[in-house]
Amino acid sequence: MKKPAHIVNWLSIEEMAVWVREAQTKEEYKKRLAIWLTKIGPFFAHEIANMIQVAKQSVWLWISQYNKNGPKGLERKGRGGRRWAYLPEDVERSLLTSFSIRATKGEIITAKHIYQEVCKVVGKKVSLDYVYRLLYRHGWRKIGPRPRHVKSNLQQQEEFKKNF
Repeated sequence: MKKPAHIVNWLSIEEMAVWVREAQTKEEYKKRLAIWLTKIGPFFAHEIANMIQVAKQSVWLWISQYNKNGPKGLERKGRGGRRWAYLPEDVERSLLTSFSIRATKGEIITAKHIYQEVCKVVGKKVSLDYVYRLLYRHGWRKIGPRPRHVKSNLQQQEEFKKNF
């Protein structure tokens, strides 16, 4: 069995106790608590993981990050995000704004219309699924056309049908 991990002396035990109490979120608290428990007692990573209900690999990762970079090492961003986007978000937003303006004028916009424009802007063919994900990312949803225009006059339409 491995020995308990060694924690580099970035903070004293008293400073570390204050640092643990100042955690803003539950996740941040768990990370700091894992470091503190490793420092104060001869606890193994699997025991700490059991105590705070996380994976053993997470405890080893946090210890490694703390030992390399100190308390700032645990303040990294998560793993998610857009890594392989064809267009930046602001370009996507401006493209969809132009479609939004056309749709408010009464034009019926479909994903296939947007697909053609996206292919032009990107400079290569993209999948239709990319367009649907683009619409979802920006909060668009499927809206059917109205049965009649809000400014239509039913009497004029009936007169037109009779006199035409």
